[in-house]
Amino acid sequence: MSAAQLRLFQLVSPALPVGAFSYSEGLEVLVQAGRITTPEALEVWLRAELERGALGVEAAALVPLAAALGRARSAVAASQEAQLAAALAELRELDGWLLAARESAELRAQQRQMGQSLLRLLADLGWPLPAGEPTTTPAESPPPIGPGGLAWPAAWAWAGVCLDLPPADLVEAYLYGWVANQISAAVRLVPLGPTQGQRLQLALAPLITERASALGASDPRRLWTGGVGAGLAQLGHRELYSRLFRS
Repeated sequence: MSAAQLRLFQLVSPALPVGAFSYSEGLEVLVQAGRITTPEALEVWLRAELERGALGVEAAALVPLAAALGRARSAVAASQEAQLAAALAELRELDGWLLAARESAELRAQQRQMGQSLLRLLADLGWPLPAGEPTTTPAESPPPIGPGGLAWPAAWAWAGVCLDLPPADLVEAYLYGWVANQISAAVRLVPLGPTQGQRLQLALAPLITERASALGASDPRRLWTGGVGAGLAQLGHRELYSRLFRS
C-alpha cells in the first residue's frame, strides 16, 4: 500500500476533526416529512444526488481548485508575484461561485465552518495556505470569501495538494465522504441499522467510481444540477420544531 493511499484514508476518516457528523444537509427534513423512511428510499435519494445534485458540481470543481492552489504554492516558492496574484484570483472566483450556488444560509455556514476547520488543521500540520493568508477570522464574524475563508470544496482541494493526492482520487474521496456522512446521519434518523448502512455504502461504490471518473474530466461551469428537492429540504431545516443536526 502506498503512502498516498494512507494519506487519502486519513482524509476520509470520520476522525478528521471538521464537524461533518453534525450536518444532515436536508436529510433530517426529509425524514421528518416521511419522504425517507426506508433503506430503499435513502438509496434512491443518494443516487439522485450523486447523479444530478450540486455535489457533482463541487466535485468537478476540485480539479481546477487544486490546480490554482498548486500554482499559488509554486509561485510563492519562486517569488513570482504576478503568477501568485493570478492563481489566487482564480481561486477566489471559483470558491465564491460555488458558495453562492448553495441555496440555504445553513448550508453556506456549514461549507465555511468545515472549510475553516480543515484549513486550521492543515496549518497546524505545517501546511498554511499560500502567501501566508490567514486561515481563521474572528469568531463573531463569518469568514470572508477568498483564501482567508475558503469553503469546504476549496479546503478539500488544498488538502489534496498538501498530501500530494492524485486529482482522480481526490474527487472520488470527496463523493465517498459525502455518501458516508449521509449514511451516518441516516443511521440516527431513519432509523437505519449499521449493517444496512454498510450494505448501502457497498452498493453505491460503483456509482461513486463512475461519477468520479466523469466529474474529474468535466468543467464545473458547464454542468447542471437538478437538486431542487435537496435545496428545498435544506431551506426547510430551520423551520423544524426539533432538530438533531445543524443543517
